[in-house]
Order: sequence, then structure tokens, then C-alpha cells
Amino acid sequence: MAAHLAKPDPSGARLIRPDDVDRALKGRSYLYDKLGDAHYDTISAFIKSVRASDPDAAVYYLARMLEAGEDPMFIARRLVILASEDIGNATPNGLVLATSGMQAVHMVGMPEARIILAQVTTYLASSAKSNASYVAISEAIADVRALGPQPVPLKLRNPVTGLMKDTGYGAGYQYAHDYDDSFAGMECLPDRLRDRIYYRPTESGHEKSFKERLERWWEKRMKK
Repeated sequence: MAAHLAKPDPSGARLIRPDDVDRALKGRSYLYDKLGDAHYDTISAFIKSVRASDPDAAVYYLARMLEAGEDPMFIARRLVILASEDIGNATPNGLVLATSGMQAVHMVGMPEARIILAQVTTYLASSAKSNASYVAISEAIADVRALGPQPVPLKLRNPVTGLMKDTGYGAGYQYAHDYDDSFAGMECLPDRLRDRIYYRPTESGHEKSFKERLERWWEKRMKK
């Protein structure tokens, strides 16, 4: 702590003086090495507290990090990731607030940035949550890696030349807005992945309405 408090001399060397030692002994000491386990343990506890919908614990770990000198932009970036990974479409405004919060933290800086981080943290911790988007992209990537890039159906390809049109590009395409509820029931996945479902919305928050709408559309598609 004394070495950290010591001011460098003109050559850049840090000479520890008695008053540095005195301030170190009187000051608060935190077990928080930015490159060690304490750093990762604390950010892990912070993220998991938000995910567990515990705003009190989340704010506590936020305070721990800030008091130990953690970069507020590091925390802000993690909140942006969390807003999509753990909050998702259950509370779509979570990502908007987290992104705005990161920009505000960048513009304002400490110590006022702590207020912005606390607002974003408590909002996300108190929000309805879903990881359905995270699961969807993970499963889709797994299929791409396992099966390779499957051919795009001809009906979804743009017939930009006469030859393309003659070979079936765009044939059978159904313009969604020409149908009731703007839903034609057209299958858009490659044939090998036909009827695969990656995005399965939950009953949480805004996603409940997404689930009801998609289930209605899925049922209509299955009847075709």
C-alpha cells in the first residue's frame, strides 16, 4: 500500500517515505489484486448477484470493486454483456440502459460514475430475466460448426440477373406483409434444418408476449 501511495520522483522511481507508510497503516486495505483471484471472485459475485435478482448484494460487490480502484469502464462493459446474456428480451430496455450507462460512465468518470453504475446495476438486478437469446445463438453456432453452412433456400435468394431467375432464385418467396398478421408461414431455414427452433422465449416479462405470438405463428405454420 505504501508503494502504491508513494509518488514518483523526477526519474520515475518511487521512493517510500515515512508519511507513505503512515498513510498506508491508517488507510483501508482491500484484498483485491486486479490480476489475481480476488479480482475475478468479486466480479463473478457481482454478476451472479445481478443474475440472481439480488440488487443489495450486487451493489455491495459493486462498492467493493469501486473502493478497490477497479476500472469503472470494465464494470460498465460487463453490465452491457449481462443485459443481453441474462436479461434479454424479458426486459429489452435493460440493454438500452446498460449501453447508455457505459457511455455516461465514459463521459462523467469517477467519482460520479458510481451513481450511474449503481442505477444500471439495481435496474438489471430488479428486472425480469431470460437467457433465451443466449441459448439461441449458442445452439445455432453449434449447428453451423457441426453441419457446416447449409445452402440458402432458393426462394430467399435475390434474382439479380435473368439467369438467376431462370434457375429458381426467388421462386416461391412470400412477402410477409401481404398476409394476415404479417405472417406467411414461410419456412426460411435450410432444408436440413427445417423446423428447427433455436429461440424459445420464456414466460418472463416482455418475452411472454413474444412466446404467445410465436406459438400462434408456429401452429399456423405446422398446419400448412
